[in-house]
Amino acid sequence: MSVFYERFERHAHGEGLKGQSTHYCPGCGHGLVQKYLAEAIEELGVQDRTIAVSPVGCAVFMYYYLDVGNTQAAHGRAPAVAVAHKLANPEAVVVAYQGDGDLASIGLAEIFAAAELALPITIVFVNNAIYGMTGGQMAPTSLPGQKTATSPKGRGTFEGQPLRMAELMAQLDGPVYVERVALYDPKQRTRAKKAIKKALELQISNRGFAFVEVLSECPTHLGMTPEQAEAWVKESMTAHFPLGVKKEVAVEPRPPLPRPDYDPERLLAVVGATTEAPPRFADGFPERLGTRDLAVKFAGAGGDGAQTAAMLLTHSAIHEGFDATHIPSYGPESRGGTSYADVRIAAGEVLSPAAPRPDVLVAFNAPSVERFAPAMAPGGVLLYDSAVVPSVPPLPAGVRALGVPFSTIATEIGKPMIKNVVALGALQKATDVLPSASLLHTIREALAKRPELVPLNEEAFRRGGEAVAS
Repeated sequence: MSVFYERFERHAHGEGLKGQSTHYCPGCGHGLVQKYLAEAIEELGVQDRTIAVSPVGCAVFMYYYLDVGNTQAAHGRAPAVAVAHKLANPEAVVVAYQGDGDLASIGLAEIFAAAELALPITIVFVNNAIYGMTGGQMAPTSLPGQKTATSPKGRGTFEGQPLRMAELMAQLDGPVYVERVALYDPKQRTRAKKAIKKALELQISNRGFAFVEVLSECPTHLGMTPEQAEAWVKESMTAHFPLGVKKEVAVEPRPPLPRPDYDPERLLAVVGATTEAPPRFADGFPERLGTRDLAVKFAGAGGDGAQTAAMLLTHSAIHEGFDATHIPSYGPESRGGTSYADVRIAAGEVLSPAAPRPDVLVAFNAPSVERFAPAMAPGGVLLYDSAVVPSVPPLPAGVRALGVPFSTIATEIGKPMIKNVVALGALQKATDVLPSASLLHTIREALAKRPELVPLNEEAFRRGGEAVAS
């Protein structure tokens, strides 16, 4: 079976000529590198064991082309994902495929850390000296004097010197094989194919970490024809990035990696969990807002407790047997403005954890109301801290706005920090999202090591509900 798919479904649904061609620009080196990688996988007979990890960049759609296990990684994080795959499945042949703007920039720490683990994985690093996918900006490997979208006068002293990644990797103790190859003529292409195959062989024989840097052409962002780009790589890039083997260590096969233990009972013991089901109080999924996939957003400034309130609601929903997710969003807003947490609760499966159009918004400050309330789903419920929010902007049709003085109630109880529990009580009363008993059980569970705080939080929860009822 060919490692390349017979049709590339991304292009024209796999029909016609476009279904047989990649998205790479004419003269781009990615197509050749992926061809050599696919041929090596096929020749070595490891197609069913191979996992290709591709992050952000021109190779982002490699999974449309190679019929192997594929994982998409965040920008720069392919080595970390590759390590995880190898440790989870030691028999897998794991290949991280990265560009220079990815590996040598945002992923620099990840590639060094992964290399020093010395695990038998393979890194294919495509260096075309420029950011390709994002518009031709200067890359960590752009040459001195090279003009790019962000160095229009040429890379100079102020922009620093380019990184020689192969040489840097060769200085580390972890890698057993590091080589730099190119693609500008048939002889170099043959060497490139051999280097990629050798890197895979070292992994298959369990000998260690291998790194292959490929000097590649990017005619589009170099502003050249494919022929000119090949000449530029040969004459300019190789002068700064000399070709050849940078490190090769003869080592015996290492002991097999231990297989992870996936026994659920042992895992539960490790994390201190139990197989005992929590009590359930709900009769069924909360469909009061007309949906079987409820989106709730908690938003406020740092210290308002939005994240904790979101986690308590999520845990309560899971206890009741529903699928639920919690996605926190931190950032500079932790010191003012608005940060938020998205909670999704589904009768079946949560298909997207984000809540860009929440059915329910719980807002602890005015910036959160201004930012998120206008985007609420029609017919939803807005709960806001009326002690600090002076007004509410125009809302979508049918949205019910309820002002509850979370801060004032919490202060009256004697603990300003528990205004988030006041908000949970108000949320329960206003929406009946889950039974009070369910949320209170989760609150007590969260305070198991601080039982003296339970009565205070129960009082806050009750007062929040009473404020809505009145």
